[in-house]
Parts: sequence; C-alpha cells; structure tokens
Amino acid sequence: MRDYDFVVIGSGIAGLTFAIKAAKHGRVAILTKRKGADSNTAWAQGGVACVTSDEDSFDLHICDTIEAGAGLCDPGAVETVVKEGPARIRELVELGLQFDQRDISGHREFDLGREGGHSKRRVLHVHDLTGHEIETTLLRAARSSPNIELLENHMAVDLITAAKLGFATEDHCLGVYVLDEVSGTVETLRSDRLVVATGGCGKVYLYTTNPAVATGDGVAMAWRAGAVIANMEFIQFHPTCLFHPLATSFLISEAVRGEGGILRNRKGEDFMSRAHPKGALAPRDIVARAIDAEMKRTGAQCVYLDITHRSREFLQERFPNIYETCLRNGIDMAEEPIPVVPAAHYQCGGIKTDINGATSLPGLYAIGEVACTGLHGANRLASNSLLEGLVVAHRACEAIVRHRPPAHPAGSLSLPEWVAGDTQDVDELVVIYHNWDEIRRLMWDYVGIVRTDKRLQRASARLRNLQREIQEFYWNFRITVDLLELRNLATTAALIVDSALSRKESRGLHYTMDYPEMDECLRRDTLLSVAS
Repeated sequence: MRDYDFVVIGSGIAGLTFAIKAAKHGRVAILTKRKGADSNTAWAQGGVACVTSDEDSFDLHICDTIEAGAGLCDPGAVETVVKEGPARIRELVELGLQFDQRDISGHREFDLGREGGHSKRRVLHVHDLTGHEIETTLLRAARSSPNIELLENHMAVDLITAAKLGFATEDHCLGVYVLDEVSGTVETLRSDRLVVATGGCGKVYLYTTNPAVATGDGVAMAWRAGAVIANMEFIQFHPTCLFHPLATSFLISEAVRGEGGILRNRKGEDFMSRAHPKGALAPRDIVARAIDAEMKRTGAQCVYLDITHRSREFLQERFPNIYETCLRNGIDMAEEPIPVVPAAHYQCGGIKTDINGATSLPGLYAIGEVACTGLHGANRLASNSLLEGLVVAHRACEAIVRHRPPAHPAGSLSLPEWVAGDTQDVDELVVIYHNWDEIRRLMWDYVGIVRTDKRLQRASARLRNLQREIQEFYWNFRITVDLLELRNLATTAALIVDSALSRKESRGLHYTMDYPEMDECLRRDTLLSVAS
C-alpha cells in the first residue's frame, strides 16, 4: 500500500496542470496506463481558444460558446472558464510554451487562428502541434518536481470507496486499485484526494481521431463507484479525419477550414454553402451531419477539403505536421484537395462536476474531457477543451487545498489489498479482441452521427449481453490492460446508448430521425447513476 496526498489518474493537460500545482502542497502520484505523453492532449492540433486580442471580448467568446452548446451550457461555468483563461495561458507561457506570433506594426503579437463557431480570431496555437507542445512543456515541469511521482504503465482498476468497504457513514473516495502492467500485480494507492483526468472515449467507435488510450476508463470507474454521469449522448464527431488506409485516426485540424479551406463533393461543389450560412465554418455538429448526408446522397466514401488556393509556403508554415503527413501518404494539399470523413472526436458529457471539478462522490474530483462541468452543453465550441482543462485543474487544486474533505481521512484507514481469487491467465485473447471490435462496430453503425430509436434499442440489447460476457470473463481470469479496457469500453458504450435513448429530441450532437426537432421541455441534463 502506498500513501499520497494527491492521486491523479491521467497525464494530459488537466492532470499534469493539477499535479504541478498540487505538488506545492504535498506528495502527488500521477498514474498513466502508457507513457506520460500518451494522452488526447498530445494529439490536439488546433489550439487553445482564449481572449487575448483587443478586437475580441469575453462577451463574444461567451456568446459563441453558448450558441454552440445548443441551450445546455451552464452560463456560470462558461463565464468562469472564459474570464479565467488568460491567466492560465500566462502560466503556460511562464513554463516555457511559445505560441506562434507575428509582427504587427513593429511589435510581436499572438498569431491567432479562427475555427468553426468562433466570431473572432482567438485560437492560440503552435503551428498544428499545439497539444504536443503543451504536453511536452507540462511533462517537463512535472518531471522536475521532487514531489511528483509519475507511474507509467500503471492502469487504474477501480476506485476504493467507503460504501464498498461497508462503512455505515457517508460514502467517500479513499483510494484506487492500480495494475502495474510490468509486474502484473495490483497495488493499493491510498488518498482521500483523488483526481480523475483520463480524457475521453473515442475508441468506443470504429472510426475516431483519438489515440488508443481513449477507452472511457474514468467515466466507467466513476460510474461503478456511484458517481453521477451526465450528458453522455453528446459525442462530437470531428468533420475532417484523413481518409486513407495507411493514416487512420489522423485529424485534419478545423484550423484548415479556419484559414479558408472549402469542403467539396466529388464533383467539386461547395456543398456546405447550401447547408449553413457559415459554410465550412459552421459548428462541428452541423458540418459533420452535412458531410454524412452528402456521402449518403452521392454514395461516396469521403468528401474533399480544398485549400489549394493558399500558397505552398503558407501551408508548410501554418500546418507543417498536416502537410508532411498528407505528403507521406501521396497527397499534396497545395495541389489537390484532402480526402476526409467524420470520426468520433470528443465527449461533451462525462462525470458530473461543479466548476471546481468536484463530483457527487466526496473525495473524488474529475477534470478535463472526462468531466462534465456544463461548459460545452450539447456541443463543444472548437478549441475550448484545452482551456477548460487549464482553468478547472487550477480551480480544483485551490478547492481541494482550501477544503480538504474532513470525513474518512485515508491515512487513518486500513484499506484491503486486492484479492485476485482463484483466477487463471487469459486463455484466449481472441475473445477480448472480438468483443472489442464488435462494440466499436456496433456503436459506429447504431449510435453514430444520425440515430433512431430502433438502432439505439438494438445497440442496447446487444451491449447488455456483451457486458454479461465481459463481466464473467473479468472475474474468471487475471486482469490485464486489454481486459480492463474492454470492460470500461462496454460500460461507457452502454452509458452513451442509455443517455441517447432517454433524450427524445434532436439537440446539438444528438440527432435522431425519430425526433428531428429540439424540444424546449427537454432542455435539461441527462443524469445517470448506479442508484438511479
């Protein structure tokens, strides 16, 4: 058993930011199931939306966010994140991050990008590798702190709570069981200040822009522990994932459309100009549905993103990673349009929290994409996610230090060690891989960009059977990372389907052909918990 003042599960922008700040107040463990840099943050291309220009304003950013959120944003959360953003950006710069700049009238200013749904240029970026640069900067700072222990190849299994231990008093989070992948043993980490920052669940879908680690682990663990989960029906499909057999999951940043890229069908027609007044700069849900509809209408496998009117020099300077990746795959984006398709990208729901990351389970906090603070509502405004990770991580640290949960201090409790029981090594890995593939195909076919009750009901019935099969497998065999991910994947998929079935309207990212209109009577969060 190990004791820490703070335990952070996840090593993306939110988890690392929290850990760096918390290390000033005690010992911190950061758990990451792969390497420290393996996170959704490292894959983020576009940048961080933040008001830094005199031509912009907090009110405009707030308005754009709320408009994208389709009536479900928490206005207080939006205002807090937007107004506290500049201070958090300054802290990143102080850590050594260098956002792109340009000369304006003899002095240097941020080179701000514009993306869909934004009324002004406000996206700070480092070429098209913003997330990678942020991850590198924060990891460097975390590794240099003597109070931070980074536990790589350590996967959280389950949260330890007072209720699970049979305490008669109010429930409380006390620690976490952790699988050390190298040794194959399960360790007990004890802390009554536990922060889930595990990112999203894109791998629930067959096609996604997310890395392999995005298997919904945090949401699934929190659900099993009894925390409230909110709005999981709102899964954002990024409109433009590179369509190429050798470059699956490669994102073509929305910033390409922000710099004038036009979406065309195979006849070369600008179909987005018919779909929305903002054309290719419409909010992501509208663009993704329009692409989906165009592909189904024409029978095409993809559409094309055309930015050939910009110079080769501009594209190489602004989008070096995208340019080189396309070129390696035989596509010269300066000479020909890029073939693209929509893919699962970002979960707007998650573990229900307040603006300080506090969940319904005392002692448990959630920050970053895994959390639902109310900022995104029914659809995330582009590049707001990294900003939210910075702001809420800062507020969570302040809140935890200021109000340490008084009940059940973990240090005074003897927590039981993990008991494997009479289990054996997995005898047929093909079962895990088959179930994994079946869930992802099921979700893509039945719970994708356009939904119906019939498809959702089919998905629900099959997922229930799969969960029973996986649970039996889980208890009969020694746990592995693959088995844990499959278990979490199935749980998260079922939460998405249950949430989608309960919303009898189309709002934001949830579009159903059975209820194509928005219903103001249903303007409320979808809340799920084990107790309900």
